[in-house]
Amino acid sequence: MKTLLWSTLCATLLLMGSGCNSRQDAVENAQEVNKAKNESSTESAATGKMEEKRNFDSEFMTKAASGGMLEVELGKAVAAKATTTEAKQFANMMVKDHTKANTELKALAARKNITLPTAMGEDHQEVYKDVTEKTGTTMDREYLREMVEDHEEDVKKFIEASVKASDPDIKAFAQKTTPVLQHHLEQAQKMLAAVKARK
Repeated sequence: MKTLLWSTLCATLLLMGSGCNSRQDAVENAQEVNKAKNESSTESAATGKMEEKRNFDSEFMTKAASGGMLEVELGKAVAAKATTTEAKQFANMMVKDHTKANTELKALAARKNITLPTAMGEDHQEVYKDVTEKTGTTMDREYLREMVEDHEEDVKKFIEASVKASDPDIKAFAQKTTPVLQHHLEQAQKMLAAVKARK
């Protein structure tokens, strides 16, 4: 009961924009809130296996939300500063495609009573900082390199969720989004090669 009350307090603080533990990032805070919700909803109705499945679904959603925020915010920053047409074009594509995906993700989370982070996780904040601190073609190369790495990881996570997610709507979202992410990965690889060739 104490855990549930503490988690409810954390959820309230999270929505107000502050955290329960300054050492935890926004993604971890959202995951804790979701775990508490899953515990309380499965106490009498389901087994630990069901709770585990719900935790997988909510963790996938919270990480996807943080990643989606990175794609949009970093895309905006790079589109404004990029010196190569490749980086600028890719950044604009990220803003457009991930704004759409983020809107769908938020609507899905609301329907499923899943709390999403209100800010990027610390790892995504670091990527944003690393890229935006650079300038010129160095920034463009670093941005595209990060986008290749990021989308390699995203494709793996979305393929996993398209198989493992227990909620059919979350599974469908992952399945629908995977080809978009695969296209982004191919484009990032192609554009990075073009920018590197200019050295």
